[in-house]
Amino acid sequence: MISINELYSSGEEGVTWLNSLLKEWIYPDNYFGNFTDYKGYLLWVLIPVVILFSPPLIMLGFIYISTLLLHVYKIKSNLKGDYLSKAWNNGRRAVSQLWDSYGVLWHGYEVHGMDKIPEGPGLVVVYHGAFPLDYFYFVCRLYLQTGRLCHSVVDYHFSKIPGINLFYNVHGLTHDGRMECVDILKKGYLLGVLPGGVREALFSDDNYSLLWGRRSGFAHVARDAKVPIIPMFTKNLREGYRTLGKIWPLKWLYERTRWLIVPIYGGFPVKFCTYVGDPIPYDPNITVEELAEKTKTAIKNLRDKHQQIPGSIRRALLERFNKHPKDDQ
Repeated sequence: MISINELYSSGEEGVTWLNSLLKEWIYPDNYFGNFTDYKGYLLWVLIPVVILFSPPLIMLGFIYISTLLLHVYKIKSNLKGDYLSKAWNNGRRAVSQLWDSYGVLWHGYEVHGMDKIPEGPGLVVVYHGAFPLDYFYFVCRLYLQTGRLCHSVVDYHFSKIPGINLFYNVHGLTHDGRMECVDILKKGYLLGVLPGGVREALFSDDNYSLLWGRRSGFAHVARDAKVPIIPMFTKNLREGYRTLGKIWPLKWLYERTRWLIVPIYGGFPVKFCTYVGDPIPYDPNITVEELAEKTKTAIKNLRDKHQQIPGSIRRALLERFNKHPKDDQ
């Protein structure tokens, strides 16, 4: 007869053997290196998550690289202030070339309708994606092709990123109010604005809804400066970068705190094509509200013409590696 002690011992050996077998099956030799517990699983789960949510950090890195290039150029050329002068042109061109190269290599970036941009000042109005890289690609392409600097209205929080003042100034970024924008236009520059702002960036979706609310400040600026409005839209923008804005607690918290806590993810190498629409000329006989609505309609028309809704990451990736169809130009 088998004793209780013998039974317990054999059972313990069986459990030990089973644990050893499971470890060999779950952790094959050299697959997780020296990991002998859940650290291996944690590592393999975290790596793709970190990569997926890394676009903001990557872009911040590009901004700091751009700032470093400008500092080197500043020291080499012994420049001081007057950041919009011609003395900064070579430095500005080097940074523009960096961003344009990234846009071409990663997103096959294209601009259609560049010839529609009129001579002289104008207000460029753009749909705000989760990550407005397309707009900066456009600004850089415009500068490289025409030598024209397009100033940009950016969110106040962007100006608070430490160490980027030189980048901020050389590229004509501003977060000031309406009078500052009118002044920029009256000096003969182009000025870019994204009326949807942070709310459109975080809470629009693959249907590309324009979340402008009653925002019409840009229309006031265009009327006061007596300049045309140039509508612009980028195809597949939401397929390249998306947000978790559909998670209602995040939206609820943002609406009450204005904290930028909605994660942005993606960085998928999808095809980006920016379409410039026909300019909306200055007309003193229409109201600000009518001008704002006319601009909104123009961007919706560009969206409806060039963007298949709802957007598809798979389709946008396929477009990245195929020639752009002629009938879509």
